Amino acid sequence: MSAIVPCYFAAMKPVTKQPPQKIQLPKKTEKKNVSTSGFGSRKTEPVWQCIKNCGACCKLAKGPTFPSPEEIFDDPSDVELYKTMVGADGWCIHYEKSTRTCSIYDDRPYFCRVEPEVFENLYGIEKKKFNKEACSSCIDTIKAVHGSQSEELDKFKKAVRR
Repeated sequence: MSAIVPCYFAAMKPVTKQPPQKIQLPKKTEKKNVSTSGFGSRKTEPVWQCIKNCGACCKLAKGPTFPSPEEIFDDPSDVELYKTMVGADGWCIHYEKSTRTCSIYDDRPYFCRVEPEVFENLYGIEKKKFNKEACSSCIDTIKAVHGSQSEELDKFKKAVRR
């Protein structure tokens, strides 16, 4: 009785014994934002950066799918400050829509800063996970404010993958 061999095995060449060869492993890289996934493939971790003229984070009243100030802040004065910054249209009162810039950028509150320390204090995100979480947060916010097919989202994705 003969065995039926699946076609993907039938196409394989028979294995011949070869002397073992020395495998050259790649040298460790100094890059901090590179990880390995799978067999030898390299995956570049995103590096968060702000893109000019986006302003998605300045839309302070984003709707029920985003946490409220009371859910984010422990300090009631932070909740109050945040609420005083929300304009009638939901945008920050310091956001200049015509130029898409912040009028108090250098003096903006700590919670308007996308920095590892802020993410750790407000959201409990460890510094080593900052880039991944900040990028994910920005992508969600840009999609909610500008749309999933927006120029802002395309620019952001290109900027963080460098």
